[in-house]
Amino acid sequence: MLEPSPPASTDPKWFADDPTDPASATGIIVTPIDGEGITWTEFVSAHPNLTAYATDHWLGNLRRLRPLPEEFQNTRLTLHQLAYFVLAPKRFRETGKLGLRYTHRGFGTPFFGDDGQVRIEGDHIVFQQGARAHTSPISSVSSAATFVGIPYEERWFEGFRDPLDLTNPEKEMAIDAAAADAIGDLFGFAASVLEQARRTPGAVDVSRVQLWPEHFDLAFEMGSGNRRASYGVSPGDGTHDEPYVYVAAWGEIDREDTYWSDTSFNGASLSYEALLAAPDQRGLAVDFLRSGFEKLHR
Repeated sequence: MLEPSPPASTDPKWFADDPTDPASATGIIVTPIDGEGITWTEFVSAHPNLTAYATDHWLGNLRRLRPLPEEFQNTRLTLHQLAYFVLAPKRFRETGKLGLRYTHRGFGTPFFGDDGQVRIEGDHIVFQQGARAHTSPISSVSSAATFVGIPYEERWFEGFRDPLDLTNPEKEMAIDAAAADAIGDLFGFAASVLEQARRTPGAVDVSRVQLWPEHFDLAFEMGSGNRRASYGVSPGDGTHDEPYVYVAAWGEIDREDTYWSDTSFNGASLSYEALLAAPDQRGLAVDFLRSGFEKLHR
């Protein structure tokens, strides 16, 4: 059964692992995306006792995104600090890779080493080793780093074009539980949308979905040459107060086409307001991403 929580991988090519790759699977595949086996939505129709599990993990029978809690922005900034200064460097020290993933109720590393994983689940940090999960309330960046067994380092990877600035590693963090759950839901929705969009007909040179710790968004890339683009979902940033779905083109775009509407980067964005209003939120987001690919490849 495939879901967005990938196993350990030693493949040096990728920063992130592939949670929906059916290549090594045998028998019947139960998958969160269409076209590669039985979808979770189909599976739970025959196994209704798993409906709540599939819905809660954003695998099938997807629930709707909801209006954002009041403390969403402040919590987003706090969780971004933890992604960049705690989770990503922990994985980097263990594997030389830094990509993060959606995990249940939040985000975290893929499994590494001897079945280890570090993740944010709601307003707690979790360090799992095998079957044992060690959990701690989030207090500060420094204490979170100590909890997962690494020193705090402001510059732990020199390859970032946009390194994150830290406010104060000892500062007490305030995380609103409802806002943290909303971010977890957004990343669950995003993982479902982006994994489906990776299977766009005609797609070439498709990368894997990962949460970039410096930008704190889930994204992948596809297309070649000047037609290549990044396809992603962001919880918000310095120019967007709310989450959005985006296509960021690497080459020139036709600004006369109203699709390419975002003026803060070279591409297009779909607003959270539009998602909330859509009868089929996932369908709208997948169609938006595929439209960008089609426009770039005409």
